[in-house]
Amino acid sequence: MVGTPHMPITAYPLRPARMHEVSGPAAVSFALRGAQESGADLLWVRERWQSGQLNPLGFDGFDPARLLMAMTRDQTETLAVTEEALRDGSLRCVVAEITAPLGLTIGRRLQLAAQAGGTTGLCLTPEGMGSNAAETRWHCAPVFDPDDSTLQRWKLIKNKSGTLGTWHVRWDAEARRIAVVSPSGHGPGSQGASD
Repeated sequence: MVGTPHMPITAYPLRPARMHEVSGPAAVSFALRGAQESGADLLWVRERWQSGQLNPLGFDGFDPARLLMAMTRDQTETLAVTEEALRDGSLRCVVAEITAPLGLTIGRRLQLAAQAGGTTGLCLTPEGMGSNAAETRWHCAPVFDPDDSTLQRWKLIKNKSGTLGTWHVRWDAEARRIAVVSPSGHGPGSQGASD
Protein backbone atom coordinates (compact mmCIF):
# COMPACT_ATOMS: atom_id res chain seq x y z
CA MET A 1 0.00 0.00 0.00
CA VAL A 2 1.33 3.39 -0.94
CA GLY A 3 0.30 6.11 1.47
CA THR A 4 0.91 9.80 1.95
CA PRO A 5 2.01 11.41 5.21
CA HIS A 6 -1.43 13.00 5.46
CA MET A 7 -3.55 9.91 4.78
CA PRO A 8 -2.09 6.56 5.92
CA ILE A 9 -4.41 3.54 5.96
CA THR A 10 -3.37 1.65 9.07
CA ALA A 11 -5.89 -1.19 8.59
CA TYR A 12 -4.79 -2.03 5.03
CA PRO A 13 -3.52 -4.41 3.82
CA LEU A 14 -6.03 -6.49 5.74
CA ARG A 15 -4.69 -8.10 8.90
CA PRO A 16 -3.92 -11.79 8.24
CA ALA A 17 -5.60 -14.60 10.21
CA ARG A 18 -8.70 -12.44 10.68
CA MET A 19 -12.14 -12.11 9.14
CA HIS A 20 -13.02 -8.76 7.54
CA GLU A 21 -16.11 -7.39 5.77
CA VAL A 22 -16.72 -5.06 2.86
CA SER A 23 -19.89 -3.66 1.29
CA GLY A 24 -20.72 -1.15 -1.40
CA PRO A 25 -20.62 -1.01 -5.19
CA ALA A 26 -16.81 -1.44 -5.30
CA ALA A 27 -16.63 -4.37 -2.85
CA VAL A 28 -15.58 -6.87 -5.56
CA SER A 29 -12.78 -4.56 -6.65
CA PHE A 30 -11.62 -4.19 -3.02
CA ALA A 31 -11.38 -7.99 -2.71
CA LEU A 32 -9.64 -8.61 -6.05
CA ARG A 33 -7.20 -5.72 -5.67
CA GLY A 34 -6.27 -6.88 -2.16
CA ALA A 35 -5.52 -10.39 -3.43
CA GLN A 36 -3.66 -8.98 -6.43
CA GLU A 37 -1.50 -6.72 -4.27
CA SER A 38 -0.64 -9.49 -1.81
CA GLY A 39 0.08 -12.05 -4.53
CA ALA A 40 -2.25 -14.50 -2.78
CA ASP A 41 -4.15 -17.31 -4.44
CA LEU A 42 -7.82 -16.75 -3.78
CA LEU A 43 -10.88 -18.92 -3.11
CA TRP A 44 -14.12 -17.09 -3.97
CA VAL A 45 -17.30 -18.66 -2.54
CA ARG A 46 -20.74 -17.62 -3.80
CA GLU A 47 -24.23 -19.03 -4.27
CA ARG A 48 -24.77 -20.38 -7.77
CA TRP A 49 -28.20 -18.73 -8.19
CA GLN A 50 -26.58 -15.28 -8.35
CA SER A 51 -26.85 -14.01 -11.91
CA GLY A 52 -23.78 -11.77 -12.00
CA GLN A 53 -20.47 -13.20 -13.09
CA LEU A 54 -17.06 -12.42 -11.66
CA ASN A 55 -14.68 -11.33 -14.43
CA PRO A 56 -11.10 -11.15 -13.13
CA LEU A 57 -9.88 -10.20 -16.61
CA GLY A 58 -11.44 -6.78 -16.03
CA PHE A 59 -8.76 -6.06 -13.40
CA ASP A 60 -5.52 -4.99 -15.05
CA GLY A 61 -2.77 -7.45 -14.23
CA PHE A 62 -4.89 -9.90 -12.21
CA ASP A 63 -3.95 -13.49 -13.06
CA PRO A 64 -7.19 -15.53 -13.35
CA ALA A 65 -5.18 -18.70 -12.71
CA ARG A 66 -4.89 -17.56 -9.07
CA LEU A 67 -8.69 -17.56 -8.63
CA LEU A 68 -10.63 -20.65 -7.57
CA MET A 69 -14.45 -20.38 -7.58
CA ALA A 70 -16.75 -22.45 -5.35
CA MET A 71 -20.43 -22.30 -6.28
CA THR A 72 -22.78 -23.26 -3.45
CA ARG A 73 -26.46 -24.09 -3.03
CA ASP A 74 -27.28 -21.51 -0.35
CA GLN A 75 -25.75 -19.35 2.36
CA THR A 76 -25.52 -22.28 4.79
CA GLU A 77 -23.30 -24.11 2.32
CA THR A 78 -21.35 -20.91 1.54
CA LEU A 79 -20.56 -20.46 5.22
CA ALA A 80 -19.56 -24.13 5.64
CA VAL A 81 -17.19 -24.03 2.64
CA THR A 82 -15.75 -20.69 3.82
CA GLU A 83 -15.17 -21.93 7.37
CA GLU A 84 -13.47 -25.11 6.14
CA ALA A 85 -11.23 -23.23 3.70
CA LEU A 86 -10.24 -20.68 6.36
CA ARG A 87 -9.41 -23.40 8.89
CA ASP A 88 -7.45 -25.47 6.34
CA GLY A 89 -5.00 -22.65 5.64
CA SER A 90 -3.96 -23.89 2.18
CA LEU A 91 -4.94 -20.55 0.62
CA ARG A 92 -3.89 -17.19 2.03
CA CYS A 93 -7.20 -15.50 1.13
CA VAL A 94 -10.84 -16.62 1.14
CA VAL A 95 -13.70 -14.38 -0.03
CA ALA A 96 -17.36 -15.22 0.62
CA GLU A 97 -20.34 -13.41 -0.88
CA ILE A 98 -23.00 -13.22 1.82
CA THR A 99 -26.67 -12.73 0.92
CA ALA A 100 -28.34 -12.71 4.37
CA PRO A 101 -27.44 -11.22 7.77
CA LEU A 102 -24.63 -12.86 9.74
CA GLY A 103 -25.21 -13.57 13.41
CA LEU A 104 -22.56 -13.21 16.07
CA THR A 105 -22.14 -16.99 16.43
CA ILE A 106 -21.33 -17.64 12.77
CA GLY A 107 -19.17 -14.52 12.66
CA ARG A 108 -17.19 -15.80 15.63
CA ARG A 109 -16.84 -19.26 14.02
CA LEU A 110 -15.40 -17.68 10.87
CA GLN A 111 -13.04 -15.54 12.96
CA LEU A 112 -11.77 -18.60 14.86
CA ALA A 113 -11.34 -20.55 11.60
CA ALA A 114 -9.30 -17.69 10.07
CA GLN A 115 -7.08 -17.61 13.15
CA ALA A 116 -6.61 -21.39 13.14
CA GLY A 117 -5.60 -21.49 9.47
CA GLY A 118 -3.67 -18.21 9.40
CA THR A 119 -5.91 -17.19 6.49
CA THR A 120 -7.25 -13.75 5.62
CA GLY A 121 -11.03 -13.92 5.23
CA LEU A 122 -13.28 -11.35 3.60
CA CYS A 123 -17.09 -11.36 3.50
CA LEU A 124 -18.80 -9.26 0.84
CA THR A 125 -21.98 -8.25 2.64
CA PRO A 126 -25.07 -6.28 1.71
CA GLU A 127 -25.40 -3.04 3.71
CA GLY A 128 -26.06 -3.69 7.40
CA MET A 129 -25.78 -7.48 7.21
CA GLY A 130 -22.34 -7.99 8.72
CA SER A 131 -21.31 -9.61 11.98
CA ASN A 132 -20.03 -7.90 15.11
CA ALA A 133 -17.19 -10.44 15.13
CA ALA A 134 -15.50 -8.89 12.05
CA GLU A 135 -12.04 -7.37 12.61
CA THR A 136 -12.72 -4.53 10.14
CA ARG A 137 -15.68 -3.40 8.06
CA TRP A 138 -15.27 -1.30 4.91
CA HIS A 139 -17.58 0.50 2.51
CA CYS A 140 -16.15 0.94 -0.99
CA ALA A 141 -17.55 2.99 -3.86
CA PRO A 142 -16.21 4.23 -7.19
CA VAL A 143 -15.41 7.92 -7.59
CA PHE A 144 -16.08 9.43 -11.00
CA ASP A 145 -12.90 10.66 -12.66
CA PRO A 146 -12.75 10.90 -16.47
CA ASP A 147 -8.98 10.28 -16.33
CA ASP A 148 -8.86 7.36 -13.87
CA SER A 149 -11.41 4.52 -13.90
CA THR A 150 -9.76 2.91 -10.84
CA LEU A 151 -10.42 5.81 -8.42
CA GLN A 152 -12.44 4.72 -5.36
CA ARG A 153 -13.51 5.95 -1.94
CA TRP A 154 -12.75 3.51 0.87
CA LYS A 155 -14.42 4.14 4.20
CA LEU A 156 -13.34 2.14 7.25
CA ILE A 157 -16.50 1.99 9.37
CA LYS A 158 -15.37 -0.58 11.97
CA ASN A 159 -11.89 -1.36 13.23
CA LYS A 160 -11.24 -3.44 16.35
CA SER A 161 -7.54 -2.48 16.33
CA GLY A 162 -7.48 1.23 15.60
CA THR A 163 -9.09 4.33 14.20
CA LEU A 164 -11.64 4.84 11.44
CA GLY A 165 -11.27 6.95 8.32
CA THR A 166 -12.05 7.61 4.67
CA TRP A 167 -9.54 7.57 1.79
CA HIS A 168 -9.52 8.02 -1.96
CA VAL A 169 -7.43 5.30 -3.58
CA ARG A 170 -6.51 4.21 -7.08
CA TRP A 171 -4.77 1.23 -8.64
CA ASP A 172 -1.17 2.05 -9.57
CA ALA A 173 -0.62 -0.34 -12.51
CA GLU A 174 3.08 0.42 -12.73
CA ALA A 175 3.76 -0.36 -9.06
CA ARG A 176 1.01 -3.04 -9.02
CA ARG A 177 -0.54 -1.79 -5.77
CA ILE A 178 -3.15 0.50 -4.27
CA ALA A 179 -2.11 4.15 -3.91
CA VAL A 180 -3.76 6.68 -1.61
CA VAL A 181 -4.59 9.91 -3.41
CA SER A 182 -5.89 13.20 -2.08
CA PRO A 183 -9.39 14.17 -3.20
CA SER A 184 -9.37 17.07 -5.65
CA GLY A 185 -8.71 20.31 -3.79
CA HIS A 186 -7.43 18.56 -0.65
CA GLY A 187 -3.87 17.63 -1.61
CA PRO A 188 -0.78 19.00 0.11
CA GLY A 189 -0.38 22.66 -0.80
CA SER A 190 -3.97 23.14 -1.91
CA GLN A 191 -6.12 25.73 -0.20
CA GLY A 192 -8.08 24.20 2.68
CA ALA A 193 -5.89 21.08 2.92
CA SER A 194 -5.91 19.54 6.37
CA ASP A 195 -2.69 18.69 8.23
